[in-house]
Amino acid sequence: MTFTLPKLPYEYKDLEPAIDSRTMEIHYTKHHQGYVDKLNAALENEKELASEPIEELMRKIDEIPMEMATAVRNNGGGHYNHSLFWTVMTKGGKKMSGGFEKKLAEVFGSADSLKEKFAAEAMGRFGSGWAWLVVEGPSASSGQESRLQVCSTANQDNPLMKGNVPILGLDVWEHAYYLNYQNRRADYVAAWWNIVNWEEVERRFTGAGQTQK
Repeated sequence: MTFTLPKLPYEYKDLEPAIDSRTMEIHYTKHHQGYVDKLNAALENEKELASEPIEELMRKIDEIPMEMATAVRNNGGGHYNHSLFWTVMTKGGKKMSGGFEKKLAEVFGSADSLKEKFAAEAMGRFGSGWAWLVVEGPSASSGQESRLQVCSTANQDNPLMKGNVPILGLDVWEHAYYLNYQNRRADYVAAWWNIVNWEEVERRFTGAGQTQK
């Protein structure tokens, strides 16, 4: 089995003006395809690992043999992260439900406060990386329930590698925005909220996400 580039749920131009069509095309056909190709090459002779869902590879990243760990981390992470990223955006955006907005308010004070905290993570990530909204797993030792939190990761790392489940992710590598925004990452982050697919974010929150392969 090999990993494949997932089909986009919209056209390249559909996320304009937040993300221009040229950036979408390059990002999808060059960057994401490159991660898929390099991941398949790294696992060419590892049929057992290649048959794993990408989520499982990310969860067990520390168990990957040393000689291929870096390639799987970088390229497997790139594949997983982008596969999620494409789904949490949509033409014109989709509003969150009242129930989900209430949940965000319980955790962060308000939906706007969540956006502020998330944007701070996106802006505070030095160099390349991602900002995330995640469901943090319960602690068996403390008996704590799962909870929402915001965080960021470097390069193509993701929260699955730390035992958490990402439900919203924003790519803050320069290739994600530089053609249109140059060094104005804050403008990119602000515009991105207009295309967030909150229906998909809530679907992931409720545990209905499907395995990506």
